[in-house]
Amino acid sequence: MSILRISITGPESAGKSTLAAQLAAHYGTVFVPEYAREYFEAHGPAYTLPDLEAIARAQLAEEDLGSLQNRQLLFCDTDLLVIKIWAENAFGTCPAWVLAELNKPRYVLTLLLAPDLPWAPDPLREHPDSAQRWHFYDLYKAELRQRSWPFAEISGPPAQRFVQAVAAIESVR
Repeated sequence: MSILRISITGPESAGKSTLAAQLAAHYGTVFVPEYAREYFEAHGPAYTLPDLEAIARAQLAEEDLGSLQNRQLLFCDTDLLVIKIWAENAFGTCPAWVLAELNKPRYVLTLLLAPDLPWAPDPLREHPDSAQRWHFYDLYKAELRQRSWPFAEISGPPAQRFVQAVAAIESVR
């Protein structure tokens, strides 16, 4: 049986890391943390397009390592859609190789998290305004639809999010 990769995506402070850890614990598997956090903690919060490319390559490499753990499910706390939207927002362009990778099937399901949780201040986050966060949510949703990726919208308080996520996952297992 091959591993089923599930990505968790959405705007900043939408609870992606928390949900990834909860789901991994629930299913007795692992999750791939968002590599950007590790990168920025090591290099500082300022970034260039080449930094985003380095983050994207490392994120994919971490996913590939995670998939070697012989588990049925692998949860990925972020995906290349984040890099695409981030690069286009910050630099007006996205590297061609990222766009090419986005055309390859990678995830059986993407969980799109709504930014309806309270903003959690963090020196590595850039968009505290609620309207900005919803704007990015809409960008993710439009990309998922345009690419015909299977996805489920996840919203509400943490307990409700967990129930919604498990139901979506069970529908693809």
